Amino acid sequence: MSSFVRRNYRALSPQIVPKSSKSQPIKFGILGAANIAPNALIIPAKSHPEVVVHAVAARDLKKAKTFAKKHGIPKVYGGNTSYQQLLDDPEVEVVYNPLPNGLHFEWTMKALYAGKHVLCEKPLANTAEEGRLMFDLAEKKGLVLLEAFHYRFHPSIQRVKAILDSGELGKIKSIDAQMSLPAGPVKDDNIRFKYDLGGGAVMDVGCYTIDCIRYLTSSNPTSVVSATPVPLKSANIQETKVDRAINATLALPNDIMATLEGDLAMPWRFLPFKSIKLWVEVKCEGGDVTLMNFVLPTFWHSIKVSTKAGSTTKTRTEKVYKFADAHIESGAGDSKTLDLGQDWWLTYRYQLEAFVDKVKGRTPQTWITREDSIANMEAIEMVYEKAGIGSRPKSTYEPLAL
Repeated sequence: MSSFVRRNYRALSPQIVPKSSKSQPIKFGILGAANIAPNALIIPAKSHPEVVVHAVAARDLKKAKTFAKKHGIPKVYGGNTSYQQLLDDPEVEVVYNPLPNGLHFEWTMKALYAGKHVLCEKPLANTAEEGRLMFDLAEKKGLVLLEAFHYRFHPSIQRVKAILDSGELGKIKSIDAQMSLPAGPVKDDNIRFKYDLGGGAVMDVGCYTIDCIRYLTSSNPTSVVSATPVPLKSANIQETKVDRAINATLALPNDIMATLEGDLAMPWRFLPFKSIKLWVEVKCEGGDVTLMNFVLPTFWHSIKVSTKAGSTTKTRTEKVYKFADAHIESGAGDSKTLDLGQDWWLTYRYQLEAFVDKVKGRTPQTWITREDSIANMEAIEMVYEKAGIGSRPKSTYEPLAL
């Protein structure tokens, strides 16, 4: 219990470290005063010696100023032209884009045109084709573009993949990924339910489960066997193209079957912990492995491994909060320690470490490639097609010729 309290306190209130004198810190700008920005960037930046959160832009100037004052951000842009003003700031080197899904394409493209590296929230865009154009521009300009699937940078999910890849459990037979949140926090008028902004459960919690399935199996779905959406319905709203929840079955190579569930407003149950689902379970010929809380493992997680030998089943539980615990080398060069990370690092902190390494020309511990991000968007579109409600609408933004 003491380690749990200490780890979680340090994760949310990290000690501010001095900025590096050997390597020029990178200045980040945030598009929008988004609720996710503190955990995703501002808090991790406090413990990173090479990161400074330099500016924030919001359409509402008052909101931007309040946000900046609360988080100690020195430069503020507000009003209808605020996003472009931030992009025009010569001191901003990296843009963090946590805008609604439907705005990812437009403002990531504009940031890349402005010569900025981009850390873009997931899902990358509304369509796979938009994702291709984003990466095409980033590559032409020699800039770093990363889709922020933060959980992939944590050693816990990498430990599960290492177990599967080792052959200890034999061939994968099936995988089930669940990410469902209780009703209440996400109201019916939330941007997550706005069709024109790329809303829907598949685009939100579903993009995590699809990505996790693909990552752990090292494969992409060959078909969607079934996809059943739960439409958003309330006294005020009935949007048939917006899914509040999704249940889907995917066929993968090598006869692997995958199931996923995602829900942004799961009905409450008698036991509160039953109202949240955050796990992935993989069944293999020689045993099973389950990771509880694969999305935010720093707060608490559990890796349960069951191996079969004849009629005997042996079970062990692992906790992996830093790479030294997982016996996975960081892979990062340039005199960086192989025991990368601390047990209190958030998934976002591990992600920031990798992103800065990439921008600085170093080798990140792990990375999410162009091909990986586009394949995930293709899978999302496959699920929506099978569900009968179609992909999210293409952006009306017309990019300049490459």
